[in-house]
Amino acid sequence: MRQIQVINSIAAAGHKISVYGFEKCGEDYFHSAVNRCCCVSAAIEMAEIVILPLPYTTNGVSINAPFCDEELTPESMIATVQKGKRLFVGKVDERIKTLCDAHEIKCVDYFDREELAVRNSIPTAEGAIAVAMKETPFTLHGSNCLCLGFGRIGKVLAKMLHGIGANVSVAARKSSDISWISAYGYTPLNIGKLDGEIGKYDVIFNTVPHQVLDFNLLSKLKKDVLVIDLASKPGGVAFDTARQLGIKVNWELSLPGRVAPATAGKIISDTILNIIDDNGYCI
Repeated sequence: MRQIQVINSIAAAGHKISVYGFEKCGEDYFHSAVNRCCCVSAAIEMAEIVILPLPYTTNGVSINAPFCDEELTPESMIATVQKGKRLFVGKVDERIKTLCDAHEIKCVDYFDREELAVRNSIPTAEGAIAVAMKETPFTLHGSNCLCLGFGRIGKVLAKMLHGIGANVSVAARKSSDISWISAYGYTPLNIGKLDGEIGKYDVIFNTVPHQVLDFNLLSKLKKDVLVIDLASKPGGVAFDTARQLGIKVNWELSLPGRVAPATAGKIISDTILNIIDDNGYCI
């Protein structure tokens, strides 16, 4: 649904757009200017830019296309793209880079843009709070909440939690972040020195993309705590250990596309159009 919003927003901006992989969707899903093609080669044939979803794959094998009648692989799709064209991909990896280099295609990672990352933090934070509200028997107002990390998501999440009356603590590593956390009125913690503090929290949100909650810290948590991991793979929690200890952990990946697909799609389309404008691409 997020990708459909991307398509419609780009079409509404006046660009010619052809699509493939949405056979299970009715006509009313798409802007009237969208050209729906019967095969991937027809969709790509006249395109200056080919756009893959975010993430481009969820299983490591095929392109992320749940509305498609067939399984599309990056190899078969890229083989139809003409040399010199541009492939816009969400989360570029070595597999895509190698394929693009082999076919002399220019690869652009729209997920790497700062405006997308910043704007994506808003539906991520809202989604995380929605999960916490659903999964706990108490209000977040008045509860003790800990945010691990003070990056884009951590900043927005801490602000939202503080706004609804939670007692917000934020753990970070850099001294400059510790100062900002204090300035915003949250309780600052050193992320490397949580042993004596971590047992008092009702909800813990992790935004750090490497393991923070190991056996040592998990064993000190309240038994009824809720841990919400927002970090990309491999995550920030020792999941097997948490399971053995009976700690409830929700690993919430790709929240923007799940909780706010219209907004998430608009963020991606705006980013793609910004890249086109910034680089003077003709489409």
